This record gives sequence, structure tokens and C-alpha cells, in this order.
Amino acid sequence: MTTDNPDTAPAAAKTQTTWTRKTARPFSSPSIYPPSLPFEGGGAREFNSYLLYALIAGVPYFIKRLLGLSLGTYLILAAILALPIGAVTLVLTPTDQICALPNEPLESYITILDKELKAKYHGSNKIPMETFFERYFDGDIDLTGDALEILEKRHDWATFGFTWSAIKFFILQWIPELLWHSKKQDENQVRDHYDRGDDFYAAFLGERMVYTSGLIGDASRKETLEELQDNKLRDVCERMHLRPGDRHLDIGCGWGTLVAYAAKNYGTDSVGITLGRNQTAFGNARCAEWGVADSGRILCMDYRDIPRRPRYNRITCLEMAEHVGVRKFQEFLLQVQDMLEDDGLFYLQIAGLRKAWQFEDLTSWGKMMAQYVFPGADASCPLSWVIGQLEAAGFEVRSSDTIGIHYSTTIGRWYENWMKNREQIMKTYGKRWFRTWEVFLAWSTIVARQGSATCYQIVAHKNRNAFDRSALVRTPLGYDKPSNI
Repeated sequence: MTTDNPDTAPAAAKTQTTWTRKTARPFSSPSIYPPSLPFEGGGAREFNSYLLYALIAGVPYFIKRLLGLSLGTYLILAAILALPIGAVTLVLTPTDQICALPNEPLESYITILDKELKAKYHGSNKIPMETFFERYFDGDIDLTGDALEILEKRHDWATFGFTWSAIKFFILQWIPELLWHSKKQDENQVRDHYDRGDDFYAAFLGERMVYTSGLIGDASRKETLEELQDNKLRDVCERMHLRPGDRHLDIGCGWGTLVAYAAKNYGTDSVGITLGRNQTAFGNARCAEWGVADSGRILCMDYRDIPRRPRYNRITCLEMAEHVGVRKFQEFLLQVQDMLEDDGLFYLQIAGLRKAWQFEDLTSWGKMMAQYVFPGADASCPLSWVIGQLEAAGFEVRSSDTIGIHYSTTIGRWYENWMKNREQIMKTYGKRWFRTWEVFLAWSTIVARQGSATCYQIVAHKNRNAFDRSALVRTPLGYDKPSNI
């Protein structure tokens, strides 16, 4: 049994942690939001791919033989039934656990207000996670306490299987969006999301207005959100070896904070690109406020319309490439290649998913994010896929870091800010918007910490024979320590 230290845990995470059946090491940093119930769900390791392939081929074939259908009809039928068959085969199989569930009744965590729903889910009858968050957004369910604490124990009161609603969403919305990704589609999705109102985002992003992962600098204390973001801004500029006069392009610049920061602190000629009208106005105002209006500019345009000449010395893209989409990703990287000087550097910070997925990652959290928070961001993939795409586009990866735990910490600070501004958000945007972001931020704090979703920092350059790789040599870790040989 292990117990978190209440004197060092963050305010949002000061819950007694009792883990049984196995001993686990408690989280040591007060910056981190530690788990109170680190339950391991079933997933990729238990999923039988051979059974899936057999069913995808066999079920349509059985129907073909039964009805005397043609080969062409069989192939069409197999394509139509592939996703539903895949969903049916997702059987929840628990893995070797680090803890046991407390088996508390459903009412310990949520209060169901709808009579029909309450008759179906009560006591030990767990509610599907998708049903929970949709009905919670609608106001048919209330929480009995803090969202983060309740979601930490979600495996005790919720299930994570595929529902027909989820299958319908993936077939009718997610797949068409993945295949299309037109300029108009991307523009509508981005503006619907980011032009909602700067006050909406300021309620959790704070003064810096940076909607990407920050970085922990001092793990021995609880750093503020502003410190986390300043750590990240400085880290990106240093990784990119920014120098005065560098032509710097930031694709998907958000509210333009990195552009203004680089121009002010590193003397770069920086330009940011965004589809958000509000973000464009805010970013240019920030550049003017910081005294770099001549060297820091935000332009409102689609990334596909960025002028390719003259080339840039440095190109950054922080958590925008997910919205490019899987189908357009290689085309996007080839565009970056063409816009980058032969001796230039490309920094890609991109959210991703673990390859050894668990059912929660796909059936519940992934569906909520794709439908309610980031529609169209389908290029969140495992690191191996991203690296493969970069190499295929002619890049050499110089370094790659996984910063999921930093993201968890950042989102946790966003969650704290959101809860502090609850009354104002409810007044301006209503209960549904407040609840949607409440669940998104609380659950994402957990998901990023446990590795379901994460974030990668990648530095790359053109894979050319003449590239001066010696300029990027770093001192090995422990170089200043004596070797006892």
C-alpha cells in the first residue's frame, strides 16, 4: 500500500491514495497530478487481430453464400461491415492490475437526474463512459464532487466499450472528415473552435494565451502555468538555435505568443499563420504591445496558401499538424521541406497516441475529443508513424522527446483556472460549454499523465549530404562527471 504525501501534492490532487494487491511507487513531484486509482484497462495486448481479420472476411462471405451474392457485392459488404465487426470484437479484457477497484456504488460518484437513465444505471450497474459525458453535458447527470477526482476513479463506475452511437459517429463523421480535409472544412472547424471568444480561452490559458504543452523546469515545486509556458517558449527557441535576423515561420501560431517572444528575445523576423480571426488580431496587438510590430506579424490564412519564397531559416509548428489530417500529412511535410532553407531547422510539436492502446483511449476519450473538442484533428498518431512521415518527406530527425507528463501538468493548471472562472463562464457561455471543457480538461490531465495520449517535440532538418550536422552536436549527459574505469 502506498500513500501520497498531502503536504506536497497539488491542491487539485490532495486525495488519499490506497492501492492494493501490488506495491507501487508514489509520484515524487509536487508539479504532477498523481493517480488515485491507476487501473490498467484491456487493449492492444489482449485484442486478437487474427480473429478480427477472420471475422471481417468470414461474416460477409457467409452472407454471400447464404444469399448467393456476387464477388463484387461481397467486397462492398466486407468494406461496409469492417468497422462494426471491429467494434464488436473490442471485448474488454482486464490486464495484470496494479490496484483493485473499490467497488463503490455508482451514486458515490454521480447523481443521475433522468428517471429512465437512473433505472438503467444504479448501484453496481456501471454506465458507459460515452453515455455519461453526453448526458452530463446535457444536464441529465451531476457530479458528487470534483471532476478530476471523480474521473480518476472512472473505472469503478463506468465501462469503456464501443456503443452504436460511437460506431455511427466514426462512420458518418470521423471517416469522411479524415478522407476530405478541404480548405473550407478546416476553416469552418478552426473558426468555430478558436473564434468562440478570447475570454473563453483566457479563462483557462491565462495571461500567456498559449494552447500547447508547457514544460516543467523545476520538478521540486509546483510551478505556475506562466512559468511552464515560459519554460517551453525558451526551450523551443533554444532548440531551434534562433539568432538575430533569422527568418522564422510559425505554422498554426494560435494567439501569436511564440512569434512575439522570438522576435523580442531572439531578434528574429518572425511571422505566424493562423485561420483564427480573433487570434490574428490578438497576436498582432501583442506584437505591438511587446514592441516588435516590425519583426513579429500574424497573418490570417490557410497553411496551404503560405508563400514559399523567400525560404525560411527556421520553421516551427506546435500542435497544429494534427489538424492537417492523416491524408494530407505527407503533402504538408513536403511543403515545409520546400519552404525551408537547406541549412534550416524544423521544429514539430505534435500530440500523439500510444501504439499499445487501451479501450478507453479509442472508445471514450478519443471519441469525445473528436466530436466535441478537436474535430478534424485526426493526425494524432503514434511516434513511429510521425517519424516515418518525416523521413519519407526527406527530413532527418535530429531529436525527439516525449513530453506527455509535462502536458498533464499544463492541462492540470488549465483545469484549475477553468474551475476558478466557473461562474463567469457559465454566465457568458452557459452550462453546457462549461461542462464540456470541465470534462475535457480533467480527463486530459489524466490521459496525458498515464500515456494514453502524449506529445512529441521533434527537431528535424533536410537529409542532405552537405548539411552541417556538427553545428547540432550537444554535450553528452554526465560529460562533466569522472568515469571510474
